[in-house]
Amino acid sequence: MSAITAPVKAGDPGYIDLSESRRPPLSRLVGVEIRKMTDTKAGLWLLITIGVVTVLVNTLFLIFGDKEDLPFLAFLQFSAMPQGMLLPVLAILLVTQEWGQRTGLVTFSQVPHRGRVLMAKLVAALLFVLAAFAVAVVVALILTPIAGADDPWQYVSVAYISKVILALLLGGLWGFAFGTALLNSAFAIVAYFAVPTVISIITSIWTSMQEKLLWFDLGSSSGQLFDPHNLTGEEWAQVGTGTLIWIVLPIAIGMWRITRTEIK
Repeated sequence: MSAITAPVKAGDPGYIDLSESRRPPLSRLVGVEIRKMTDTKAGLWLLITIGVVTVLVNTLFLIFGDKEDLPFLAFLQFSAMPQGMLLPVLAILLVTQEWGQRTGLVTFSQVPHRGRVLMAKLVAALLFVLAAFAVAVVVALILTPIAGADDPWQYVSVAYISKVILALLLGGLWGFAFGTALLNSAFAIVAYFAVPTVISIITSIWTSMQEKLLWFDLGSSSGQLFDPHNLTGEEWAQVGTGTLIWIVLPIAIGMWRITRTEIK
């Protein structure tokens, strides 16, 4: 025996009108992703670590380094070392937390369009990179006058600062790409650090292929962005090729997986 449920009409108890509901804007989704990162202990402590390590590394170089060799760009490069390692991990956690902590069912139920969720995570990851760079600039501006280098603003230009930002963004995107493709925090973090290490070992052994491997090794080609001198057309092409291999392709694979994987 089956019961027949009468249709709910306007004015009836429990009636909800969804005809004028709108999907949340991308800015709100980005804000949610940023809040997710700060709400979790791992994400919060990672953000704190990035800020503390940036200040600590620069302070140690100021105390123990030769002050004549500490211009503004030196402090900026000191900050790029720990940030270049930690920011990709942050980007990985940002995209894998839905799958590792099993919050994807709630997220993708409220925002069924998974591509918009992934775009919000990508924007949030890039904003974290820019925020970390802003912290590095502030620290460098404070410590540069204290160091008292002979020419503290040597090579400082909009073009060079833009290259440093691009290098950090590529690092964050690289981590984001691995996280998107693997959907597992541990695997993605290990892969992110293992791939450049393996390539560098191959390069050191196979010396005759060092120049050709630059077309494949994004870590080395993007490292050229920290050189104050302008990159040649070939060097830019090497950065672009590495970006296609290690960022664009994994993100495409990840998009395919995310849009087709069953949420549990």
